[in-house]
Amino acid sequence: MNRRGFILGLGVFAALTGFAVSPALADGKRVALVIGNSTYRNVPTLPNPANDGADIAAALNRLGFAVTLLTNASFDQMRRGLIALGRDAAGADMAAVFFAGHGMEISGENWLIPVDAELKKDTDAANEAVSLRSVILQVSNTTSLGLVILDACRNNPFVAKMSRSLALRAVIGAGLSRIEPVGNVLVAYAARDGTTALDGDGRNSPFTAALLHNIETPGLEVTFMLRNVRDDVMEVTRNEQQPFVYGSLSRRAIYLAGQPSSADQVPTNQANATPADASAPSRVAPAPSSLAIDPALVGTWEIMSDRGTSRWIWRIMGDGTYKFRAEGPRAAPAHEGTIAAVNGHWSIHANRGLTGYDDGGSYEIRDTAAVITGKLGTGYWKRSLQ
Repeated sequence: MNRRGFILGLGVFAALTGFAVSPALADGKRVALVIGNSTYRNVPTLPNPANDGADIAAALNRLGFAVTLLTNASFDQMRRGLIALGRDAAGADMAAVFFAGHGMEISGENWLIPVDAELKKDTDAANEAVSLRSVILQVSNTTSLGLVILDACRNNPFVAKMSRSLALRAVIGAGLSRIEPVGNVLVAYAARDGTTALDGDGRNSPFTAALLHNIETPGLEVTFMLRNVRDDVMEVTRNEQQPFVYGSLSRRAIYLAGQPSSADQVPTNQANATPADASAPSRVAPAPSSLAIDPALVGTWEIMSDRGTSRWIWRIMGDGTYKFRAEGPRAAPAHEGTIAAVNGHWSIHANRGLTGYDDGGSYEIRDTAAVITGKLGTGYWKRSLQ
């Protein structure tokens, strides 16, 4: 592609994603607290959490986190560890908590259980266990991401022996209850609210094994990384266990293991793989001969941006063709061509109005909105009435 075509291509990609790429994340401060509770004093030992904690701590350390590891932690050790993490997390780029062990819900409140807990009554939780709310609070003051990962949804032997307070009329549920974190916080459960997780037969639980398999993958955005973990767990447990993530982040892409390299290819098992840099020869896989198109992407879309009076509109047809037009002072050239979109990956080839331009990346449909990721960043589309 000549220089003029390359510049036009950049303009078209800006139209595709809706805004310029976010700058690379600076090497900011990263802190983490990892807790693996196996040897409970008043209920049978759990086989995996100590291993889970040690292995996750090592992975986070390789990812640049300053990690505090607590194995078989008491209530006081967990409390002190969280206080220290909260102080370190204030103003840090990222803060993470990983907990493996027993957790439980009492009347809608979620609790992480130390190894010295007795929990003879439901009212003892406030004095013998750590509330999930307090954990979330400690990671909520970061500049980029607060991440809480809980492999704590196992069948809980404390429940059977616990008496319930008539004053509270406690309801003790299976697993953990649903939460709604705010701000830049994500909370990942090993099993979705109201369900329990499996321990597995190996060194690690199925959830932690899947997390270890994905967390250090370079160029994998954090929300897509957790989606990969979900799919891996559901596959290995034959859909008996479904991990779930709570919380909502902004459009800014966040990477634990570094941003995508310009030399990266687009592997089929990576939901947010980014194609090669636009200045290099195109490495976008050719569109399937059938021009497969996800029906959810068919229609007219308008790019959500702050361009003022400019409007950039894509019309995608079910036969695998598209038409692009723009209005306003910052309009990009109108053009059309072919598009393939299937299994979260898209590629386009312009053949009229802007010749010689190819692009590709990943997509996600969210009702009437779409998240489009490609060479230079991530942007949002909304369905247009036109």
